[in-house]
Amino acid sequence: MQAAVAVVAVLFLATAVSDAASAPLSVSEIAPGIFVHNGVQEDASPANDDEIANIGFIIGDDAVAVIDPGGSYREGTELRAAIRARTQLPIRYVIVTHVHPDHIFGAAAFRGDHPDFIGHAKLPGALAQRGAYYLRRLREAIGDKADGSEVVPPTILVSSRIEIDLGERHLVLWAHGPAHTDSDLTIFDQKTSTFWLADLLFVDRIPVIDGSLVGWLDELRKVTAIPAARAVPGHGPVSVPWPQAAAPERRYLEAVARDTRAAIKAGIDIANAYRHVAQSERGHWLLFDDYHPRNVTASYKELEWE
Repeated sequence: MQAAVAVVAVLFLATAVSDAASAPLSVSEIAPGIFVHNGVQEDASPANDDEIANIGFIIGDDAVAVIDPGGSYREGTELRAAIRARTQLPIRYVIVTHVHPDHIFGAAAFRGDHPDFIGHAKLPGALAQRGAYYLRRLREAIGDKADGSEVVPPTILVSSRIEIDLGERHLVLWAHGPAHTDSDLTIFDQKTSTFWLADLLFVDRIPVIDGSLVGWLDELRKVTAIPAARAVPGHGPVSVPWPQAAAPERRYLEAVARDTRAAIKAGIDIANAYRHVAQSERGHWLLFDDYHPRNVTASYKELEWE
């Protein structure tokens, strides 16, 4: 009798664990068929499971496209559960907007759907260079919650522009030059005029310069010329007005460019330049002190040989 009770208890616990593992990620429907999970404005930690980026999916009449599968296998599994809570249509595409870990490591959760994994033409090289390091850092940040996370290479590469059809729903994917990273993709849903900028757009959280400051300003000029009803930033609210929402980011990047050039001209060394660059932006951005010094260092290296 005791053995039977123990077996039932184990089965109940296993079911509870399974249900918890596949609990749907919370998402908001920002336009018909477009669902976004709001990442927390923090760095990865055991408390947030690296669920720090805005990720989500778009449902057409025939298929689903995932836009950024999340920061871990666990988050990818929860995102997949959120999709399945709304539709049984095939998950045909998993779009990875750039190389950073909070956007890529949920991809393995979708392997069983046999989708095409879409990325920038430079994404394979970036993954080869950084993937193993990012995975080690993920394990350091969230421990066993990183189990199952892995680097999944893209099967479709975008070098300039492609369109995909989800069934009465066409998505335009653009590959951008070096900006936030060297592997940035954006997605435009023609049906609802929704522009998914990913990390080409930061709102409230300080932008991170990991590609090119000059290139990012150039890409911002291009994307803000594209009319849209709304935009989805990589970090910030799930939906923002476009192009107005890009103004604070542009202001910050322009201040970094202007003041870094001035610091170089004044002979201020790279280690201390951040103390003199874009200090007017302090107080406008979350995580300013965590990322501003490295932004200035990256910009200094880029601009000193102009």
